[in-house]
Amino acid sequence: MPATIALIAHDNKKNDIVAFVKRHHIVFSRYTLIATGNTGKQIQNSTGLPVDCLLPGPIGGDAQLFAAVAEGKVCAVFFFIDALHAKSHEPDIQALLRICDVHDVAIATNLATGELVISALARTQVAHLIFNPVAGQGDSDHELTIIENMLGGHFNLHIHQTTLEIT
Repeated sequence: MPATIALIAHDNKKNDIVAFVKRHHIVFSRYTLIATGNTGKQIQNSTGLPVDCLLPGPIGGDAQLFAAVAEGKVCAVFFFIDALHAKSHEPDIQALLRICDVHDVAIATNLATGELVISALARTQVAHLIFNPVAGQGDSDHELTIIENMLGGHFNLHIHQTTLEIT
């Protein structure tokens, strides 16, 4: 399971997503967070959690976030939609829903579904793997891929690679 959560919210829902992340601070702190520009900055400023802030949604941040989902880097998306004023954003909403469906990524579009997804993530065990690529005798990239395939589906797996230090 990838160790990244994506966060996005329409303007009228930014306060809701910030409050949601604050309420579930402990769970979110176990994951790498990415978000569209303004949403990410508000979450980072209000919670103190590190957030990889992409571009603002309308100028490419949505596309960056969609790409991360398509590349298999995201385990869940929290996209708080303003259902009453979503008409102009409808193509973006449909695109993200389709990408999440195709790549089998959980998506929460409101507080109720957000609570369900975050409760599942809270029950996911976290594992940290310290990987030394020079310790083995074979292809270290291949060995790491095998390990990721074996463990990644069972844990929120964080891989820390050691580096060769020559003095």
